[in-house]
Amino acid sequence: MKYASTLGLLGLLAGPALGQTPTPPPAPPAPPLPLRDAAPDPVGPYRASATKINDLVHTKLAVKFDYAKRYLYGQAWVTLKPHGYATDSLRLDAKGMDIKAVALMSGTQQTPLKFTYTDQNNLYISLGRSFKPGEAYTVYLDYIAKPNELKVKGSAAITDAKGLYFINPDSTTKGKPVQVWTQGETEGSSAWFPTIDRPNQKSTEEIAMTVPSKYVTLSNGQLVSQTPAGPGLRTDTWKMDMPHAPYLFMMAVGDFKIYKDTWRGKEVNYYLEPKYAPFAKQIFGNTPDMLEFFSTRLGVEFPWNKYAQIVCRDYVSGAMENTTATLHGEQVQMTDRELIDREYQEESVIAHELFHQWFGDYVTCESWSNLTVNESMADFSEGLYAEHKYGREAADYHNYTNLRRYLANPADAAKDLVRFHYGDKEEMFDLVTYQKGGAVVDMLRTYLGDDVFFAGLQKYLKDNALGNGEAHQMRLAMEAVSGQDLNWFYNQWYFGAGHPVVTIDYAWDAARKTELVTVKQTQDGAPFRLPFAIDYYVNGKAQRQRVLMTQASQTFEMPLAAQPALVNVDAEKKLVWLKKDNKPFSAFAYQYAHAPLYVDRREAVAAAKDAQAQEPAARALLLAALNDKFYNLRRAAVQSLDLENKAVAKAAAPALRKLLATEKDPNVQLEILGALGHLKEKRDAATFTKYLAESRSYGVQGAALQGLAEVAPQQALAKAQALENDDHAALVRAVATTYAVAGGPAQWPFIRDKFDAAPISGKASLLEGMAAMLPRLSDPKLFAEDVDRLKAIGIQYKSQGADQAIIGLLQSEPVQKSASAGVSENRQTLERAVQEIQQAK
Repeated sequence: MKYASTLGLLGLLAGPALGQTPTPPPAPPAPPLPLRDAAPDPVGPYRASATKINDLVHTKLAVKFDYAKRYLYGQAWVTLKPHGYATDSLRLDAKGMDIKAVALMSGTQQTPLKFTYTDQNNLYISLGRSFKPGEAYTVYLDYIAKPNELKVKGSAAITDAKGLYFINPDSTTKGKPVQVWTQGETEGSSAWFPTIDRPNQKSTEEIAMTVPSKYVTLSNGQLVSQTPAGPGLRTDTWKMDMPHAPYLFMMAVGDFKIYKDTWRGKEVNYYLEPKYAPFAKQIFGNTPDMLEFFSTRLGVEFPWNKYAQIVCRDYVSGAMENTTATLHGEQVQMTDRELIDREYQEESVIAHELFHQWFGDYVTCESWSNLTVNESMADFSEGLYAEHKYGREAADYHNYTNLRRYLANPADAAKDLVRFHYGDKEEMFDLVTYQKGGAVVDMLRTYLGDDVFFAGLQKYLKDNALGNGEAHQMRLAMEAVSGQDLNWFYNQWYFGAGHPVVTIDYAWDAARKTELVTVKQTQDGAPFRLPFAIDYYVNGKAQRQRVLMTQASQTFEMPLAAQPALVNVDAEKKLVWLKKDNKPFSAFAYQYAHAPLYVDRREAVAAAKDAQAQEPAARALLLAALNDKFYNLRRAAVQSLDLENKAVAKAAAPALRKLLATEKDPNVQLEILGALGHLKEKRDAATFTKYLAESRSYGVQGAALQGLAEVAPQQALAKAQALENDDHAALVRAVATTYAVAGGPAQWPFIRDKFDAAPISGKASLLEGMAAMLPRLSDPKLFAEDVDRLKAIGIQYKSQGADQAIIGLLQSEPVQKSASAGVSENRQTLERAVQEIQQAK
């Protein structure tokens, strides 16, 4: 599962983070540390792995759909075996169904069975006799699934849990396709077929779907037959001959065009809406390369008979790794022009879901408590593929961004990575399981070295093939290949919570010609055991020292020929920690110029951002970084310029214009245009007009329109009105922002309606424009409409930090000033909204 966090969409990111670096030789073995305390008291009850009384063996389904009622009419033949003890009963998960019949099969003969159905959730069946462990039996069920009548809740990651989704079934929304699709994780599959809906169950599968013959179907495994099923209908039968967990079963039905690709003779297909079919190869074209790279790197070939990816409307998360058939949300679907602006951050979901075919599908977490062996591994794979395809800088940037998201949310420091206590399983899908967990895996890779680390992954996959795994089994695999005891690592990073919070101080002992580096851990609880490298730069050359930190405060000494120009602690930039590095800015400047990694330079840019008001050298560094070799550092340099500072603005303006003349990357171009718009110099109006008219990048066009609004508002207003019918998100955002600068109440309906119709990613992009519009809405009714929409986002995504972002927008100076100068009703609306966001659970 890859989920699109509102936190990430809002850009609520701060703090230092991690980069991708070469792997060093393995550190010396270390003795185990005691288990770290996650929190004073566990939160929620203990969540044991599901007890296995009966084991799923095979699931055969025959289904058809009632689009008008949003029903599924189903027949199921479920084959099971008692696990360890004889049993005469069976419990199945079956959510919100009408159970018409239950029978025991003997060949083709059916013997009706007694059953009780409690809470519209648990189906208890009396088998009529006792079956011995390993003795197979098949139960037949006739049922109706009613997903739209099901009372279930989702989570911040998976926003709904009804399992089966009818999209525009009555064709009432013009331009929106009719689709049916499923979402099984975590326990949504049992909303459309009876099963034992637990991750430690695995079953082979056969699904026969009767659908309108004009539609295409997709499911797990292989399409084995297509037969007429009456006027306008067809039955497609899909078979999956290898066992997989029930939450990975899937169906999709709709008007899709299939682009057929291959890898090592296996089908690799992409299912898209007809409009986007011409761009399928551009969207998904790296998939065969990913299959080759992951298969080779893991030493375990892609285990399934095919790999398909399908894009569906109104999907409830980011994407889902259904076995052999990944489902993506519509955000991955782009035209050739939209693809101009796509970065690896957006493509990485393709790698993430593919890696799950090994970690999650081939070997599945034993319980949701151990979700890390699925999701942390997939998160790690994103940087791994970026390194292979786009180089180390791209991987560094990706990992840096991911870890920043975790470090920016202090509440997550109280959570273990392997979490046996939680209120609801959906809570496991968070920044700890994903971003922190991925960084922890990458840290282990650095500690062990590539050869040993990937040999450990291979052993884990082979030892647990087509079964289940947990963190301890991964530890045992790593120990087996490394020869090291790794309890200390897993105890503190997997079975403990938080991360080190450190200060770093330096001193040069001239008499002894020795550099002293003092690292202090200031977080609560026991200190972390931290192996890392320190690089000392003397006369332009780096000398590396490997150290092991085991105490809360430790000083490391290094004899040197002369005082170093730079001491670079955690030189590989792999540690999951939050640091305050108390070195002078001159050292950061040297780090930018001489240290080898993206994160080295990114840290220097961050230091320059903080020091630019006082330090001319900091301003010089930011101007130099405008010409960095890596586009994302050029972008970071533009974003870091304090253009409110007159000295900075004066120096930056000509440098920005010069850079724009040669910059080829559209994502840097749009940042430069945004910075020039902030300067509000009329001389740039022609530049904005040029890029608005000539660029093929929607992002660049949007930035140009917003820049024009700052220097020529009426001209921008006219151009914005001409773009109202363009639904591309970057232009919608730019039009909304232009209206907030140059428009008024007459333009509010456009912003409101676009916001209401947008998915969460689109809503996030409109938030600033929504807030900027508030000072232009004196009418209490319109003002309240705007505030209520902002408030709803703050409350819905509070767990991801959106509450603080929305409160910040509502309490911004222009909004507060306009409310204070306006009607009292508007002031009360603002105060009430802030209070409701703060009080929301």
